[in-house]
Amino acid sequence: MKLLAVCLGRPEKLPGKSYKTGINKAGVHASVMIDRLGLVGDAVCNEKHHGGEDQAILLEGSLTLDWWAEQLGRPLPHGSFGENLVIEALDNRDIAAGDRFHLGDVVLEASCARIPCNTFAAKMGDPAFVKTYARGGRPGIYCRVLQGGLVTPGQPVRIERHEGERVTIAEMLQTYGKKLPAQDKARYLSAPIGSRLRALIESRN
Repeated sequence: MKLLAVCLGRPEKLPGKSYKTGINKAGVHASVMIDRLGLVGDAVCNEKHHGGEDQAILLEGSLTLDWWAEQLGRPLPHGSFGENLVIEALDNRDIAAGDRFHLGDVVLEASCARIPCNTFAAKMGDPAFVKTYARGGRPGIYCRVLQGGLVTPGQPVRIERHEGERVTIAEMLQTYGKKLPAQDKARYLSAPIGSRLRALIESRN
C-alpha cells in the first residue's frame, strides 16, 4: 500500500452558496506537514461540523473512489470528494474506529465516518447526492493525528488494526442519528470513536 495523493483546499464559494468552504481540493506534488489539526495549509471553514482533532484528516481508499467513479459514470480526480489523503488499494468498508495508518513517522487513527452534507452535494452538482452517498455505504474516513510529520505522495502506508471492539466506518454512517440497541451502544462507546459522534450517541440513546 502507498499514499497516492495529498490534497489541499483553499477557502472559496461554491455556485449558489453564500459561504466559503475548503471542500474544493487538489493534489499537490510535494511533501506536506501534518499537525494535530491536519494538513498545514488546508482550509477548514466550518469548524462546528468539520475539522478539529478528531476530524483532522479525511482519508479515502482508491478502491472506494474507483467504485464511486463507476457508479457516477465519470472520473474522480484526487480531491474530488474533498479528501486530504488517498490510499492505494484500500476499501473504506474494511476500516474501523481505532485502526491506524502509519506513513513514515506520521500515525493517523480512524475515528468516525464522513457524514454527507449540503455542501458536499453542491460540490458534486447534485442536490440528491446526500442520499446517494448514504446509500452507497462507503463513507470517507475521518482520522485523528496521533503523531504528526511530513507526508509525501508515493510513500508506503501500513495499517495497524484496532484490537478492541470493532465499529466500522460504514456502520457509523448506516446508524448515524438512530437509536442504538444497548449492546451496540456499549460497543460504540468502548471504541475510540470521534467526540462528536460520542456526544450524539450519549445524548440520543
